[in-house]
Amino acid sequence: MKICVPKEIKTKEDRVALTPQGAQVLVKNGHKVYVQKSAGIGSGFLDEEYKNAGAILVDTAEEIYENAEIIVKVKEPQPSEYKLLKKNQILFTYLHLAIEKSLTKELISKKVTSVAYETIQKPDGTLPLLLPMSEVAGKMSIQIAANLLENRNQGAGILLGGIAGVPAGKVLIVGAGNVGFNAAKIAVGMGANVSIVDIDTDKLRAVDNAFGSKIKTYVSSESIIKELIKDADVLIGAVLIPGHKAPRIITEEMVKLMKKGSVIVDVSIDQGGIVETIDRITTHENPSFEKHGVIHYSVANIPGSVARTSTIALTNETIKYLLNIANEGLVEAIKADSSLACGINTFNGHLTNKGVAEALNLEYVELTSLIGF
Repeated sequence: MKICVPKEIKTKEDRVALTPQGAQVLVKNGHKVYVQKSAGIGSGFLDEEYKNAGAILVDTAEEIYENAEIIVKVKEPQPSEYKLLKKNQILFTYLHLAIEKSLTKELISKKVTSVAYETIQKPDGTLPLLLPMSEVAGKMSIQIAANLLENRNQGAGILLGGIAGVPAGKVLIVGAGNVGFNAAKIAVGMGANVSIVDIDTDKLRAVDNAFGSKIKTYVSSESIIKELIKDADVLIGAVLIPGHKAPRIITEEMVKLMKKGSVIVDVSIDQGGIVETIDRITTHENPSFEKHGVIHYSVANIPGSVARTSTIALTNETIKYLLNIANEGLVEAIKADSSLACGINTFNGHLTNKGVAEALNLEYVELTSLIGF
């Protein structure tokens, strides 16, 4: 198969979908890998490395899409890339279609089969391709919040870990999944006073087992959040419902209860966000804004700021699925792996992810009815 890797064009997105080592694995399995020149520069991978791995370097995105049977990306196609998509191509990337109606319609109309990293789901409920970026985003969220708390960023001037004689800052994490767990890990490591809420007591139990008395856990409710948010110096939004738009858990009323100069980092923004006062996706160039005296951070591609770590971690997980699709063909790969089947968001002109269909009020078609298994 012809597997093609374009250079990412989303603002300040320095990741690349495939490392040279990943390209080499595909080439050794008899596939042709095309990589757009300079695609790996932001992650520290030179064109020469891809060439040495057996990949074919091309100059333009147009050449990439023209050649592609499988397009491998990091982020969803941007509007300028829509026209480059072709019928029957396979798109393998993070999509987050629940907030991307125009892209969803484009994929359907062009009969592009899209495989979303974030909805590939194992029988035990884990999300193997989302996991590494959740780890990165969770850990980065505390680093970002600590930075925004500094006076030079109009923050409250609080050191999260405190010092002798001065209390530590207070961090409230909403959601105890992979993002929340990793945010908690860094916050505890910095010495912060950490509370975490979730509706899933099993997740809270896992946090409690890992951190013991270093973290306070609560079953999430409106009243609990209102009580905790008053004292929080940092709020981390870390809620994910695979394929669905994120629920608006933090109301404007709750944000108004927060202290002046406190910080919200909503990692859930790539699925629409959980904070009512966040009405925009920001970028790494202009990442934050102030509302009701609270600093809001809503960048949708947080891992892009540590591109090398993120690219290597992502390829480590995606390569096995990509290789199966290339070796077996998509339909056979789906039939052999139910987790991959969960990743199919559009297929042959149909929307096959129920959560996306509900979020966008579009017609849903069961994948099994289209491929017969």
